[in-house]
Amino acid sequence: MNDKPELNSQINPDDFKAHYWLKEELIAFSKMLKISSQGSKEKVTSRLYEYLVNGVIAPEKPNKAKPFSKNRKEESKGISLEDIISENYKNDQKHRAFFKSVIGSHFKFNVAFINWMKLNQGKTYKEAIVEWNRIHDEIKNGKKFEISKQFEYNQYIRDFFKDNKEKTLENAIACWKGKKQIAGNHSYDRTDLKALK
Repeated sequence: MNDKPELNSQINPDDFKAHYWLKEELIAFSKMLKISSQGSKEKVTSRLYEYLVNGVIAPEKPNKAKPFSKNRKEESKGISLEDIISENYKNDQKHRAFFKSVIGSHFKFNVAFINWMKLNQGKTYKEAIVEWNRIHDEIKNGKKFEISKQFEYNQYIRDFFKDNKEKTLENAIACWKGKKQIAGNHSYDRTDLKALK
């Protein structure tokens, strides 16, 4: 059953928070309300919820980062191990190429490393390499890092397969589609398998 309400200015804030929304839906809703749609899915959701509760948005702290074009010029000179991770750091192709050149072709961005990079501006790329290797070793030894709320789909699929090793990705997606249409917790639960009947 689909009890998902329509996204409009009259939506109850608690109904809004209880349902799963695609980022595209949140961006369109933000534009409709004429408020910023910048930032992570979590940030946009929080901003919309605040607006629905209070009717206003608290002013956000200005971004102290250097202009993107200037940062792009700095990065185009190349990256070395002694360089400092800047406020404008991005998980882009240039950084992927750098990390692969130092770590090896097995390098991949992962959520734990991406979060570390965001929280450790001012440290060196040499320190980032050490951290990536530490995280990589933990993953190889079976450690599971918590997936950020904005990646609910990824967490759901991971949990689905932990409980249903014989099922297919198509099965997992069908259960997810059913789950995200209802209010409340969007974590995997065995009862979600009813979507496959």
